[in-house]
Amino acid sequence: MDDSFAAALLRAMPDALIYADASGTIRHWNAAAERMFGFTAGEALGQRLDIIIPESLRRRHWEGYERTMHTGHSRYGDGDVLAVPAVRKDGARISIEFTVTPFRDDAGNMLGITAIIRDVTKRFEKMQALRRRVAASA
Repeated sequence: MDDSFAAALLRAMPDALIYADASGTIRHWNAAAERMFGFTAGEALGQRLDIIIPESLRRRHWEGYERTMHTGHSRYGDGDVLAVPAVRKDGARISIEFTVTPFRDDAGNMLGITAIIRDVTKRFEKMQALRRRVAASA
């Protein structure tokens, strides 16, 4: 696989792919991330991940992120799918699921994390509606 194939794959993939460095600064933002979150790559690159993290969750997010960058370990294993709310540029909240991949230098130090993200808002809303119907009929 050559670099042009990899670049085309990153542009064309339907899921958002975001890479943030060890400080939490966004360094890669693909076209699917633009569609999902409403920020162009030009607006997102160089910004901290706070642009997509709801304010009420930021402290907990950064505690975990900094711990992972410092220790090199996350409480989430390979392939674990995480589900959290996120926020779009227009302020709308969405529900996302994502996996993370840590990146390290040759000495094993953390360089950053890539997340592959899927918008599951419609599925989440259907589940919430179903739960309300079940609770109302009980």
